[in-house]
Amino acid sequence: MPKLEDLLKILKENRSATNGKAPAFVYLRRKSEYDLDMIKLAYDFAAEAHKNQKRKSGEPYITHPLQVTITLAEMGLGQPTIVAALLHDVPEDTSYSLVDIEKNFGSEVSKLVTGITKLGIIKYRGMEKYAENLRKMFVSMAQDIRIVLIKMADRLHNLKTLAALPKEKQERIAKESLEIYAPIANRLGMGQVKGELEDLAFPYVYPDDYKWMTSKILPKIESKMESIQKVIKVVKKELSNEKIKVISIHGRQKRLYSLYQKLKKPHYDGDASKIYDLVALRIIVPDIGSCYQALGIIHKDWQPLPGRVKDYISHPKPNGYRSLHSTVFGPKGKIVEFQIRTEEMHQQAEYGIAAHWHYKETSKKNQKLDAPGYTLPKKQNWIQDLVNWQKDVIDNQQYLKSLTIDVFHNRIFVFTPNGDVIDLPEDATPVDFAYHVHSWIGDHCSGTKVNNRIATLDTALKNGDVVEIITDKNRKGPSRDWLKFVKTGAAKSKIKNSAQKY
Repeated sequence: MPKLEDLLKILKENRSATNGKAPAFVYLRRKSEYDLDMIKLAYDFAAEAHKNQKRKSGEPYITHPLQVTITLAEMGLGQPTIVAALLHDVPEDTSYSLVDIEKNFGSEVSKLVTGITKLGIIKYRGMEKYAENLRKMFVSMAQDIRIVLIKMADRLHNLKTLAALPKEKQERIAKESLEIYAPIANRLGMGQVKGELEDLAFPYVYPDDYKWMTSKILPKIESKMESIQKVIKVVKKELSNEKIKVISIHGRQKRLYSLYQKLKKPHYDGDASKIYDLVALRIIVPDIGSCYQALGIIHKDWQPLPGRVKDYISHPKPNGYRSLHSTVFGPKGKIVEFQIRTEEMHQQAEYGIAAHWHYKETSKKNQKLDAPGYTLPKKQNWIQDLVNWQKDVIDNQQYLKSLTIDVFHNRIFVFTPNGDVIDLPEDATPVDFAYHVHSWIGDHCSGTKVNNRIATLDTALKNGDVVEIITDKNRKGPSRDWLKFVKTGAAKSKIKNSAQKY
């Protein structure tokens, strides 16, 4: 059972963390100014409010907000988020109100708790039943992403204690976690949170498949983890010989649910031996130059598999993920995948936008997240875009269909001729691309080149394509026929609106 002392210990470590001397979960964190006395007061306030309440497991209710707060503290989030997490269930479940919270802890904490309380009404009744609640979630994300970060931590702990709930409720919460929360965590670059959400929900949504994975596939992964230790020794020695500093090197086994999803694809047909990244070697080095140096040394010793070298440092994934990946024929010809990144890249990969918000909360300027002029990081502009176009969508079925494509779907990244990266859903077309760049370009699009070759406007784009849009300033507007093949909700909305003008 978590204790207040556990939380305070993490906060003290965060507060005194310096580069290279921080605990394992703290990467490149700037010094965070926590008022530990205020956090103790928030805990006492929450404990008093929930004092007569028990969880279904029989534990005192205060264990839940405390565990949620510990999760956020491990992400390195700041004082307002920590206090709001401790208090997040108070207005909904106790006799204390938001007025009491604002009076005791200020307006910023009160706004966060208000946002969490509003999101608390989301219940899974099938995708078509709660479009309006999803709209509220994305509006909350655009206004202050910390609300959703608290909600993610809340969901993680609820999943860890699902066993105490009735079977029907277990399945509802787990299914919602797989279909809504995990994809949103993925879009926010929160790989650690996404993986945990999926693996915790997996046994409740697909119990038979989970049993098969744990009995037949998991032993193979564990066996590979044992053999990878020998590779680690060799790599450490080689990098040391070349005077490359290694901050950490460790094996990372593929998440069970992620592996299950991959095994379902026709190409793999349930055969785990066809998957090269069951276990990967993750190397953390001090800087970008060391990343490429380490990759060069690995390739000098072991031959890379054709097409399996991926540079996500030069070309990050749409959610901000950066790393070098390479799959090689390792010792004795065994296939090994390497992932090479810096400490900052690792923090970004694990916690995504939470890492960005940590830096904002603890910056020297101490810029408030809800201050006028505060903007989302550029790679998260999709959140604001989503809020903007969804205002024009009245029909819930249309909204949910678009949402499935725009948020809960695999993403690709393509390039403008100038090398700018554009984030689109899988199978998006040049018209989707054009409207993503600018409404005028979409309205006046008359043709396209993909990888320097003329292509049709309904061409399904692929990762890495270079797309050029040919415009005609005399064009009277978009063709309604484009609605038959465009994928993004934003493009559909803009085509309909523009078609009405011309």
